[in-house]
Amino acid sequence: MTSSSSAEPAPEGPPIPTPAGVVVDRVSHEDIAEICALYKRVWEPPQDGIPTEFLKSAVPTPLEFTSRMEGVTYFVAREGKRLLGIVGSAFSEGSCRLVDLAVDGEARRKGVGKALVLTAVDWARKNHAHSVWVDALDRFNEAKALFHHLGFADAGVLHRHRWNEDVRLFEKFP
Repeated sequence: MTSSSSAEPAPEGPPIPTPAGVVVDRVSHEDIAEICALYKRVWEPPQDGIPTEFLKSAVPTPLEFTSRMEGVTYFVAREGKRLLGIVGSAFSEGSCRLVDLAVDGEARRKGVGKALVLTAVDWARKNHAHSVWVDALDRFNEAKALFHHLGFADAGVLHRHRWNEDVRLFEKFP
């Protein structure tokens, strides 16, 4: 992660709304097995038409996820001991890219994804990112709706970009 050397701390924003009983925290190495189990719950059985190559990358092994953690700050949402969701924040050249967002099917449409994304955007703001962006396969309508709801603007489409699928880009200025 890259942060500014400014002497002044970033101003505190308003508290991030989270569903009752849900806590959003940074990931630790002790969470890795549970994170991989979450990705497996989210993506298996596969959705109709999802490319096999996408699923291979979306359900990492513990070793693969450990490698992903290099240079990325991850946040998880929990209710008690149950892991409900995850998102990563990767900084590069003054901007922040959100990666690996996943929310357990039973926790969707309850504010978990919103809390995770807002936490990541807040992290970007506190680390002086000039923009936050995220991409999603164009077929993921729930993700597109979430990003629009949270004030992300459409920033373009990369046609047949990943696994021969269109990828939609979204951007927000914190």
